[in-house]
Amino acid sequence: MDDLRIRAAGPEDLDAVLAFWKTAAEGTSISDDRDGVERLVARDPGALLLAERDGVLVGTVIAGFDGWRCHLYRLAVRPGHRRRGIGSALLDAAEERFARLGGRRADAMVLVRNERAQHAWRAAGYAPEEQWRRWVKPLAG
Repeated sequence: MDDLRIRAAGPEDLDAVLAFWKTAAEGTSISDDRDGVERLVARDPGALLLAERDGVLVGTVIAGFDGWRCHLYRLAVRPGHRRRGIGSALLDAAEERFARLGGRRADAMVLVRNERAQHAWRAAGYAPEEQWRRWVKPLAG
C-alpha cells in the first residue's frame, strides 16, 4: 500500500469524481451532480477523501461530520482494484478524521441489495442497526 495516496478532494477533482462514481459506485443520489459535490467540498473541504494510485483515482469516501454525528457515504473502489485494501485505507482515513474532529460514532449508508458492500462494512467493524429506518423527503430544488 506504499504507493496508495489518500487526500482530500478539491474543486479541480469534481468532474473526475463524478465520472468515477458512474463506474465504481453502487446506486445514485439526487446530489450526484457537480453542484451537489461542489457544495460539499466548499462547506467541508476535508470530507471527500480520494485514494489514488500512480495518479489514478481508485477510491472515494465521503466522511461528513456535522459537529455531532459522523456519516459515511460513497465508499467506492474502482473495479479491478477491489480487495486490495483500498476501501480499508479510506475508512481508516475517514475514522482518523472523525477522531480529530471529536466524533464518537460513525454510521454508513449501505444499500440493502449490495451484499458485497455489506460484507466489506462488516469486515471493517460496522453492523446494521435493525431498529432504525432511513426516512427521506426530497426537497424541491
